[in-house]
Amino acid sequence: MWIILMLTAFCLLLITVKFQFFAFKSQNILRFKEEKNIFDIRDCLNGPMVAEGMIYGLSGNLVSTFIASFEGSWKGNEGKLIENFNFSSGKNQIRQWRLKVLGDGRIEGTAPDIIGKANGQQMGSAVKLEYKLKLSQELGGHEINVIDWMHLMENGTIINRSEFRKFGVKVGELVATFRKNL
Repeated sequence: MWIILMLTAFCLLLITVKFQFFAFKSQNILRFKEEKNIFDIRDCLNGPMVAEGMIYGLSGNLVSTFIASFEGSWKGNEGKLIENFNFSSGKNQIRQWRLKVLGDGRIEGTAPDIIGKANGQQMGSAVKLEYKLKLSQELGGHEINVIDWMHLMENGTIINRSEFRKFGVKVGELVATFRKNL
């Protein structure tokens, strides 16, 4: 009986470790190489856009929603993306990204609350971006690691899923849609 309990506990531990540490982060951008929709941030994140999203906390419960307006502008491979978030709490946040697309589809970005550079890749219908974000003081001032996965849908809508981690442990998630504001 003791052995069965130990094996069950070990299996549950392995499942937890798999989902906690590897599932989201281990996705590979090459999987989207052959997709017919091509996500080029110079086109898809250009001009006025609107976004709606939800933020989930450590427990997986919804902690906030937002509506945002984005404005992207590009000169060749260098662009600026201004994000203006209006949260359900009444708070407002503006982030101004400076983005650069490199020759092989790699992406680099900076913003005032990003520590160092964001690094990513666009391929097929997907964009993956990884960076370290410094939260505002009212949110604790913590530094968290973020992975953004954005997918271009057939109708031009972008679906974004982001995962937030601290010390390798998932502490939150964001799900949002972006679309052109015509």
